[in-house]
Amino acid sequence: MDFDLIIVGLGPVGAVAANLAGEAGLRTLVLEKALTVFDKPRAMGFDQEVMRIFGDLGLADKIAPYVMPYRPSEYWTTDSSVIRRIEAAEPPFQLGWAPNYVFMQPQIESTLRENLARFPSVTVKLGAHVDAVTSGEDGASVTVAESPSESNAPRTYRSRYVLACDGGTSPIRMALGLEMEDLDFDEPWLVVDVVLKNGGGASLPKTNVQYCEIERPCTFVVGPGQVRRWEFMINPGETPAQVMEPAFVRRLISRWLDESEYDIWRASSYRFHALVLRQWRSGRVFFLGDAAHMTPPFLAQGMCQGIRDAANLIWKLALVNRGTAAPLLLDTYQAERLPHVKQTTLVTKSLGKLICERDPAAARQRDERLLEEMAANPCGTVRQSLIPGLAAGFLSASAYGPCGQLFPQPLVKLPDGRQCLLDQATGATFRLVVSNDVDAAVIARIAEECDAVRDIPVELVVIGTEPVGTNAPPHTFQDSDGMLVGWMRRHACSAVIARPDHYVYGACRQAEEACAMIRELAAALGAGNPHENPAAAACA
Repeated sequence: MDFDLIIVGLGPVGAVAANLAGEAGLRTLVLEKALTVFDKPRAMGFDQEVMRIFGDLGLADKIAPYVMPYRPSEYWTTDSSVIRRIEAAEPPFQLGWAPNYVFMQPQIESTLRENLARFPSVTVKLGAHVDAVTSGEDGASVTVAESPSESNAPRTYRSRYVLACDGGTSPIRMALGLEMEDLDFDEPWLVVDVVLKNGGGASLPKTNVQYCEIERPCTFVVGPGQVRRWEFMINPGETPAQVMEPAFVRRLISRWLDESEYDIWRASSYRFHALVLRQWRSGRVFFLGDAAHMTPPFLAQGMCQGIRDAANLIWKLALVNRGTAAPLLLDTYQAERLPHVKQTTLVTKSLGKLICERDPAAARQRDERLLEEMAANPCGTVRQSLIPGLAAGFLSASAYGPCGQLFPQPLVKLPDGRQCLLDQATGATFRLVVSNDVDAAVIARIAEECDAVRDIPVELVVIGTEPVGTNAPPHTFQDSDGMLVGWMRRHACSAVIARPDHYVYGACRQAEEACAMIRELAAALGAGNPHENPAAAACA
């Protein structure tokens, strides 16, 4: 077997998957047909969950110049009245990072690629055109035409698994004849990015705006630095080629800016789709990102969905590759990601339907309804509340409390006096978090259970709000702002197991129950007998 994993496609999703695979020590081959990063932005927003993953990869400081916290969003109707607000959660931030960001995609992608040089187990081949992918019982093979190449003969590589991160037109998906479920959203839009000149843009909105206007619905986004984005619905009778003409674009932008105030960076037409793949796996081939789903941009979740795919799948592949988990664990990938993606896409579609309403009577009804909702909830909708947790998959059978939710990440102080985010102290692994008011004898038994499952990396975390002494055990932490301690109290749990992708596997009211939950976790992974894997029941 040449590799443990072959990743086809080195866009943001493939690049994150490759970095996570490198962290996990998987022998990975990455194949990308383009020789360079695409130099124009496509995605512009990502959320706290993605920033947490970037932080886990050690990239937070490197990408800091290219990201900026996302502004709240307002929905304006035709007379410029505000009919809806989507706000950001207030600090302390539950995942340790601001809730949402705007970013410069070319620079972020370049940073992700550069980071791959850290991993001796990862090989990247650019200019590699994938001709065929086949899957068998004992492995998969990928046939590639490489450029430049000493010969014109294609080369075939063997691996245990293949990740298709090859985009919305995914040749791998098309060759396998896999179907996408159409969630009934298909609208033509023009996306324009401009770079403001010095002194330009003073009259622009200071926040993001959805212009819910009958004549031409559009979106305004405050990008990082001097970048500003508009998205315009293409009206009937207009063609993509016509609306991308610089003169046409400048006429649209003239409502907000004089052409002396900016330079056009990009103008591209798209059809905004809502599609979800029905079958996310074919044998040893898995589909991620746009190859598995397409999400309209109205909640800035398109790229986020794909990066969640990578974070969900790579730790499972690593455990299976090491023999720590049974292959059935990989079936939880679709069980978890498909409903999560579908629900997030449906929420995004509902926002798009609000924005794209062109019927005057229906628009009046929309405005009245949203104004009533604003009166009842003047603080607005918190964006993070629109993203679901996990409802099925590799979760504790007890399904108590926060099971399936994202596990918070507090700022913690270590016994040696250092202060950092929790992930930096523990790594992105299984963590069993126990409140420090639990009896010491119970904590000792829990520690013994963690040691007993040595093949499964489980980090014990004992946490409270009190300062920890220099002689305290290394697994003892102070929750600097009390965020995680407060979260555990609200959920009435004394112990929590978090997965490597930061979703809660299970929680216990009484800490004594944590020993049984560790044994349940080990049994659910089912490495001992892949044909009798309790994960199947947990995933039902």
